[in-house]
This record gives sequence, structure tokens and C-alpha cells, in this order.
Amino acid sequence: MQRAIDFLARVVATAFGSGYAPFAPGTAGSAVGLLLFIPLARRPWPWQLLACAVVFVVGVAAAGRVAALLKIEDPGLVVVDEVAGQWITLTALPLTPVVAIAGFVLFRAMDVLKPWPARDLERVHGGWGIMLDDVMAGVYAHLLLRVGLLIWPVAA
Repeated sequence: MQRAIDFLARVVATAFGSGYAPFAPGTAGSAVGLLLFIPLARRPWPWQLLACAVVFVVGVAAAGRVAALLKIEDPGLVVVDEVAGQWITLTALPLTPVVAIAGFVLFRAMDVLKPWPARDLERVHGGWGIMLDDVMAGVYAHLLLRVGLLIWPVAA
């Protein structure tokens, strides 16, 4: 039973193995997040928000377990946080090709730059810290994307 739970935690934490990408695993995880969001984009925004919450809670548990197994505070192969952040970026917005690309780029930028308080949230221990900084990056990217859509509504 323990092995099955550990295996499931790795599958979730690595976003179906994308965290094992040899180059830019965070970007690979974000790409998986974007692809997984496509069917969710057709659902009303409250369902999208609920899905984000579920991914967050499950991600905290999976990321924390994998980090403990590897004895690393924030392992690079854990990318479920990128999936959650990407989903937050795109929630309640029209998923057109322009929005998808802009949302992807904005989220990656915010995840790398980690404006306050995202960087501080990394210091929280366990799965919470792994997830929270990317949630904040997703919030920033979402807000920037909304402003962009107000300025350039043709993008929607």
C-alpha cells in the first residue's frame, strides 16, 4: 500500500512525469497544466475555481510526500505547483489561442521573477511552500492577463 501511495504521489507531483524533463521541467509542467486546462475551459468559472482548489490540496499532499521521500525541500521534478499556477492564470478567462499563449508566458515570467510575496511563500515548509509561491505567481499572471484583455480586447 505504501508503494502505491508513493507512486501516486510521484505521478501527481511530477504532473504525469513532465517533471522529469531534462531541460526546464517547470516549463514542461506548465505546458502539461495548459493542456489539462483545455477541457476545463468549457466549464463555468466556479467549476474551474473548484478544480484549482482540488489540484492545490492534492498538490500540497503529493509535493510534500515526494519532497520528504527525496529529502529535498523543493525538488525540481515536482511540477504540480506549475499546473496549479497555470490553471489559476487561465481560470475565468476565454481560452483562445492568444489567451493561452499569453497566459503561459505570463505565468512562466511570474514564476521565475517571483514578485513579493511569492518569493517569501517559498520559505513555508513542505508541500505548502512548494505550492504557494506558484499560486501567487498564477494570481499575478491572471491579473496581468485581465489587464491585457481590457487594453486589447481583440485578443479574447
